[in-house]
Amino acid sequence: MIKKRVLSGIQPSGKLHLGNLVGALQNWVELQDDYDCFFFIADYHALTTGYDNVKELPKYVKEVAIDLLSVGLTPEKCTIFKQSDVVEHCELHLLFSMITPLSWLERVPTYKSKIRELKGKDLGTYGFLGYPVLQAVDILLYKPAFVPVGEDQLPHLEITREIARRFNHFYGSIFPDPKELLTHVPVMPGLDGRKMSKSYGNTIALSDSPLEIKKKVNSMITDPARVKKEDEGHPDICTVFSYYKVFNKEKVLQIEKECKNAFRGCVECKKEFLAGLLEVLKPIQENRKEIEKDHKKIQEILCCGAQKAKDIASKTLKEAKKAMGLSQ
Repeated sequence: MIKKRVLSGIQPSGKLHLGNLVGALQNWVELQDDYDCFFFIADYHALTTGYDNVKELPKYVKEVAIDLLSVGLTPEKCTIFKQSDVVEHCELHLLFSMITPLSWLERVPTYKSKIRELKGKDLGTYGFLGYPVLQAVDILLYKPAFVPVGEDQLPHLEITREIARRFNHFYGSIFPDPKELLTHVPVMPGLDGRKMSKSYGNTIALSDSPLEIKKKVNSMITDPARVKKEDEGHPDICTVFSYYKVFNKEKVLQIEKECKNAFRGCVECKKEFLAGLLEVLKPIQENRKEIEKDHKKIQEILCCGAQKAKDIASKTLKEAKKAMGLSQ
């Protein structure tokens, strides 16, 4: 039976963290058994906000590749490649930019929210405004049946479908209408209680050492109104409790009861959570140590993945160019 295709990507804008793990990577590992999966490292996308500091980009690309393999993605089950190794992304992006109305891009919810999040950074560029066009290219080049997304990413997928429909309306039916594969992503706050984000510097990286993780967990914000252990806690506003909901689900009710009734202190709660988190990350970090030893193999995986991706992307691009009267 032919497997239906799934596609998704991740930016190499820094070290991958727990939010990436629970929000995407764990789901990808499961999907690779049932679908024809293409997962790419979106280095072009990293330039939309990090265009002025590219010194670390090659390092981040390699680190992300190692992380993807460490969590359990395998080239025997899925295709892993680097976006910039497939030049067809650039050419189709140019073609799509010719037909995409500016008003569509300006109404994307993350456009203004990202500007607020990165306040002080000059994001008045075409590349940043045109991010959804490039994202549409990333998806439609491979004509996937499904794209795994969280609810907050649905507007991006919808503009991809709108661009596909507009293209098809002008030039004929070339691109499919990819469906969402909705993933219910648990809330993963950062160390300071805000959204976990590399731009906020509030993450726990998958590659952090146990000592680094311990320091970060100890710094996490708990219930600010609880001064002493004898004070009744409010777990719903505690960052550590949010992590229990993701990594220690079986203890949530017990932790909630003990916190509210002042049977458990914040220090004890952090210590127990840390132990559980280190167990979750242990196999990932052990895999990382082995994978890091063979840089040649990592490069081979990306090269082979890029060639497989290119074989599909080039066919799609030829169809699009022919439809637009750019080739015979």
